[in-house]
Amino acid sequence: MNTRITELFSIEHPIVLSGMSWISTPELVAAVAEAGGLGILATGVLDAEQTRAAVHKTRSLTGRPFAANVTLYFPGNRANAEVLIDEKVPVVNYSLGKGDWIAAAVHAYGGRVIATVTTIKHALAAERDGADALIVTGHEAAGHGGQVTSLVLVPAIVDAVSIPVIAAGGFADGRGLAAALALGADGIAMGTRFMNTVESPVHESAKDVSVARSIADTVYTNRVDGLPGRYVDAPGSRRIIRMRLNPLSALMRSREIAGLLGLPWFKLATGIVLSGYRRSVQMARMAIGFDAFKKGCTDGDVERGVLPLGQCTGLMKDTPTVAEVISRTATEAEAALDRTRSR
Repeated sequence: MNTRITELFSIEHPIVLSGMSWISTPELVAAVAEAGGLGILATGVLDAEQTRAAVHKTRSLTGRPFAANVTLYFPGNRANAEVLIDEKVPVVNYSLGKGDWIAAAVHAYGGRVIATVTTIKHALAAERDGADALIVTGHEAAGHGGQVTSLVLVPAIVDAVSIPVIAAGGFADGRGLAAALALGADGIAMGTRFMNTVESPVHESAKDVSVARSIADTVYTNRVDGLPGRYVDAPGSRRIIRMRLNPLSALMRSREIAGLLGLPWFKLATGIVLSGYRRSVQMARMAIGFDAFKKGCTDGDVERGVLPLGQCTGLMKDTPTVAEVISRTATEAEAALDRTRSR
């Protein structure tokens, strides 16, 4: 199946692994690349040294094209972007920030840039800033999806821009890929589906939760890490949603944030003090959220932690290999498109 995405990134299938912290590791990224898709290495919770090591590890596991992401909202992630540029990563994916300088630097060595967006405004800005493609994340997605569903958001952005669109949010099989293509997208990105695979580093208990939950078993809130996102509806998520925080909470947790992101504590604490009430509360939630994500993903503990989970979890009934996911998604999509042509 050839689309502008397969041509742009020299991949076999228009299927992308979303860059998910603690999940999209070198091993999972390489598995997706080897199966003909594009894997996005997550660097959001890594410092610069760890990011470089993760890039080297990915290259040791696959000789095929791969991507790596930077979440510009997170403190310290400019340094991660500079590592990706220095390492000449073939595709750089950025989100939650202005990426014109990333696009210029990546294009200078012949790489490609994907911007992740959730609104038409940000899609247009990313195109102006030099992005080669967009991941458009709808409301159904795990983690930080937008306020508008993929069924509406994807075609609206396709109509607004000239660069290829990769649809994300609600996609878990070939029917979804066929639907995305019908909406004008050139491929799909999947997070929850790849999270629940054999090669995924997520705890087996978390994979079991994914299989057991229905399409209605998630919550959408900004009270986990300070940004609107979707998580499994479980005691851990509900407990964090009920927490009341203030700027003092952020200052008390600033050592945790600094340690996690490899930043000087005093510099970060000063930034929190000067950032104002709203931003400081977001920083407090970020620290709580990161710790909760780790418990949910690596420990499989949804009683104390949280597990980002898309609504498409209700469509998933097994834990296959990455190669099986990509192969059957492509096959199902071709069959779905053939059915629509014959009617």
